[in-house]
Amino acid sequence: MNFEALKPRIENTLKSKYLSTNERLTAVCELLQTNLQAYDWVGFYFAHESERTLHLRAFAGEPTDHTVIPFGKGICGQVAESNANFVVPDVKAQDNYIACSIHVKAEIVIPLFKDGKNIGQIDIDSHTANPFTEEDEQFLEWVNERVAEIL
Repeated sequence: MNFEALKPRIENTLKSKYLSTNERLTAVCELLQTNLQAYDWVGFYFAHESERTLHLRAFAGEPTDHTVIPFGKGICGQVAESNANFVVPDVKAQDNYIACSIHVKAEIVIPLFKDGKNIGQIDIDSHTANPFTEEDEQFLEWVNERVAEIL
């Protein structure tokens, strides 16, 4: 399924009055993980500013031990500090990568902004090397904009 075909499904999921916020976030993760071939793990982390940590709130894919990540650690922790997209074509080439699975070959992390503040991020792991393009970045930015509307 392509990004444009997924957009209405994501919007409908996020507008659901029958699901809690966490259920909507999990449903979005599941939509992405099951409909986009290179998206093997999808999760939303949210910042706890006072603790300077990210906390996993919703995901789809294999369970992870990395439910709390300090700012600055790993790709997610770096995005929490940089406020910038981070695309990693080959995780083995990154010194500050936190290995979640031996199968992960690439990662993309896009910050989630609410009222101009980085409050979290969407994190995608792929078992395929170098699968992410500018189109993925733009689509995930769009997803995060829609998510911010329900927070």
